[in-house]
Amino acid sequence: MATREKRRIFLASSAELRADRDAFRLFVGDLNKRWHDRGIFLEVTVWEDFDDAMSPTRKQDDYNEALRESDLFVMLYWTKVGKYTNEEFEAAHTQFKATGRPLIYTYCKNVAIPTSALNKRDTLSLLDFKERLDTLEHFPTHFDSVAALTGHFSEQLEKQAAKGFFGEAAKGGLPAGPGAQVVGPGGVIVNGDNHGSINTGTVNTGGGGYFGGSVNAQQVVGGNQFNLGKKRDGR
Repeated sequence: MATREKRRIFLASSAELRADRDAFRLFVGDLNKRWHDRGIFLEVTVWEDFDDAMSPTRKQDDYNEALRESDLFVMLYWTKVGKYTNEEFEAAHTQFKATGRPLIYTYCKNVAIPTSALNKRDTLSLLDFKERLDTLEHFPTHFDSVAALTGHFSEQLEKQAAKGFFGEAAKGGLPAGPGAQVVGPGGVIVNGDNHGSINTGTVNTGGGGYFGGSVNAQQVVGGNQFNLGKKRDGR
């Protein structure tokens, strides 16, 4: 293929949504496989991608510069909006007003938590951000599962494709991925965005795995399945 249309996504979220953020990145990786023949590539950047070397100013300035160069800014939040995540939103909004990019999508996780898990500072940060969005007359999208999050964002990408966001080649809709496939007794492959229940026997993750929603399995076998990676205050 002569050319490839590359679009950059900056993904921001508080630390509490690390699992949702990881699932979103896996979703984009699946999209890249499906869209390869159409010459489309989505590059996702998160703050953990950067090295830990000292910045001449602040490390956050490096992250802000990367998001200013992005085409899409996706923000996930739930019970709080950390100071760095909020700063990234403001940097993205300022850049959007100046250049029309990045396109900004905000996703609020709509899942109940025990009141004992709440604290005043986090709750105030959430209310302040809600007020900020109200001022901008921007309405965040609510999601209650990874499937809802990725399904909605996939729809948004299709709408942008129809407008020429990915170039002329991608107009007219993007290809859908395959659904669940039975591959033998007790085996199943799940691709793309699938809703509903999948009941299996033993699930062997081979040492790593991610479940974005509900999985009914008689047994889950795996090694070190989850790695939380780096974490910083203010997320």
